[in-house]
Amino acid sequence: MKALVTGGGGFLGRRIVELLIEQGHDVSFLARGHYPEVEALGARGFQIDLADRSALDEAVDGVDVIFHVAAKAGVWGDRESFYKINVDGTRNLLDAAEAAKVPRFVYTSTPSVVSYDSDIENGPQDLPYAKSYKAWYPASKAEAERMVLKANSRHLATVSLRPHLIFGPRDPHLLPRFVQAALAGRLRIIGNGENKVDFTYVDNAAWAHLDAADALTDHTAPCAGKAYFISNDEPVPLWGWFNELLGELDVPPVSKRIGHGLAKGLFTAVETAHKLLPLGEPTVTSFLADAMATSHWFDQEPAKRDFNYSIRVSMDEAMAPTAAYLKEHTVEPFGKGT
Repeated sequence: MKALVTGGGGFLGRRIVELLIEQGHDVSFLARGHYPEVEALGARGFQIDLADRSALDEAVDGVDVIFHVAAKAGVWGDRESFYKINVDGTRNLLDAAEAAKVPRFVYTSTPSVVSYDSDIENGPQDLPYAKSYKAWYPASKAEAERMVLKANSRHLATVSLRPHLIFGPRDPHLLPRFVQAALAGRLRIIGNGENKVDFTYVDNAAWAHLDAADALTDHTAPCAGKAYFISNDEPVPLWGWFNELLGELDVPPVSKRIGHGLAKGLFTAVETAHKLLPLGEPTVTSFLADAMATSHWFDQEPAKRDFNYSIRVSMDEAMAPTAAYLKEHTVEPFGKGT
């Protein structure tokens, strides 16, 4: 099988590339930068911006499946920067795929397309999209996902995956930022601290993409034209699990608290100030206040049923390699700088 992975130099994308190569597939990847360490694995790299529609033709030529992982993520920034990559870039890739007669398209979405304003417990597959969004990232991903699912046809079979809170070795954002905030004494438990969430170990998120691609035989496959939440299927108390991780890192646990409503008010004020003044990106937003105070975990049965998704690495098994990476790349460098 010949596969193309967009964002193949990134956290999830690189793991997908590695698994595909381990299985003996012919793999190429698309990125805006140069990643010699990924090319050294045996993958062919294309330095292409998704905004450049004509440049995509060579990358998709002869490809059997596209894993579209690349995206602009984050909770801060202007609408244009998110929509140019996440919406227009996805449209360009879909157009190129259809022109090249690529048969399969696996899209990486996000659970935040359904919003975190209130608790979601064992959220079903058919949860509606949010009516409004507090950040351009989920708004742009929702629009792109709709486009991908609508493109499912006899010419191109599509499926969308929504991995939740991906973590593990090489994580560049999620847990390192939490740990850095804890080390600096800036982190507070938001709400009552009892909210439960799903996490997804990076290996499981990557395998979900391969599982879905295998099952996406054509546009009539059970998973075709649908979106699926992906996780480790082991919802945990967010703050309890994070404090357990901090214990593995010999970092004091987070104990100070702030109410959800108060946090939203304060964080909204911070956002407003950063919009009005040249202060750069804020470290807190109202979107983050909701995400850190509410429960959000999702039903995994649809993914298990429709494309045989299985959890290869449990939460317990994922703790040691994650902690080892964070200790080397987050805790120790932080200590050297203080």
